[in-house]
Amino acid sequence: MSIDFVIRLIGMIVFCVLGVFWGASIGRIANSGPDIIPFPVEAYAITIGLVGALFGLILTPLITIRPVRGLRALLVRVPAQTLFAALIGLIAGLIIAALLAFPISLLPPPFGEVLPFIGVLLFGYFGVAIFIVRQNDLFSVLSTVFSRSPAALDKDEGGSKWAGGRTILLDTSVIIDGRISDIARTGFLPGTLLIPRFVLNELQYIADSADNLRRQRGRRGMEVLAQLQKEPSIPVRISDIDIEGARDVDDKLVILARQLRCPILTNDYNLNRVAELQGVTVLNVNELANAVKSVLLPGEILTIRVIQEGKETDQGVGYMDDGTMVVVENGRNYLDKEITVNVTKVLQTAAGRMIFAKPEE
Repeated sequence: MSIDFVIRLIGMIVFCVLGVFWGASIGRIANSGPDIIPFPVEAYAITIGLVGALFGLILTPLITIRPVRGLRALLVRVPAQTLFAALIGLIAGLIIAALLAFPISLLPPPFGEVLPFIGVLLFGYFGVAIFIVRQNDLFSVLSTVFSRSPAALDKDEGGSKWAGGRTILLDTSVIIDGRISDIARTGFLPGTLLIPRFVLNELQYIADSADNLRRQRGRRGMEVLAQLQKEPSIPVRISDIDIEGARDVDDKLVILARQLRCPILTNDYNLNRVAELQGVTVLNVNELANAVKSVLLPGEILTIRVIQEGKETDQGVGYMDDGTMVVVENGRNYLDKEITVNVTKVLQTAAGRMIFAKPEE
């Protein structure tokens, strides 16, 4: 038996009883006049009671269950920090309204009777609005005030406080990629790594795939998550928060990032573009990898091992230690040999950095 059906039955009984009492009152009033009324009091009570029962059966969910479900869905989407800030703002606004209620009540009527109630509404609203807007500053002040000691404060500023300053959403692609574990271990990701339940479900779906390659990628992602959770210096949190009205995982991530005001860590190009168009900050692992590669300028000398032929005639291709491709002119004659080359051009592409060079004479 569903809760919806139970609420309907309760509403039907309540409105039926109210209708019977209301109908009996109307019947007594109608029969108290000098004119003869063909309908007795019981007829009024039964008729209006049946109308009340029908009204309760149909409309009770609209005034009970659906508003509660809507409020619950709203509270699930709102971050806990925002809810706490709104509660503090409401309490502060009500305290100010209570302090002003007595002097305002001394005003002549009707001002002394109406203005205290209006003050409660206005100060409650402004308290919630102001504290939500300045919630980040509020929590920064609270964390400073309640610090244990100056030594602990210095430690927090250099460590856990810096790491706990924000939340970072993880995409499925970056978990499967595996490099997130090494990056987070170095300390270059300040914040709590948040994995929503729908991302974990997608990762589990990939791990259970019939395709062998997809199954291996999914299992590698599970292993990466297990490694991250074992690291005491990396705060990892799995949340059951979900986004209603969106089915695609990428859409849910973008909406959740906008609600939580946090960046998305990914290496998915399409998700990167969609998130940027909607004003969401994106941390791209591929862009980070390209940014930390060695910077070479035309004219510099380096040693490279030519391992394969290039696309053009007489070209050879080698790779640096960081994976950067080096295209060597006339390098076909030096296959499987280490040679000294002179950098002639550096080209930045969407796939990464390419270096063009020629053998040193």
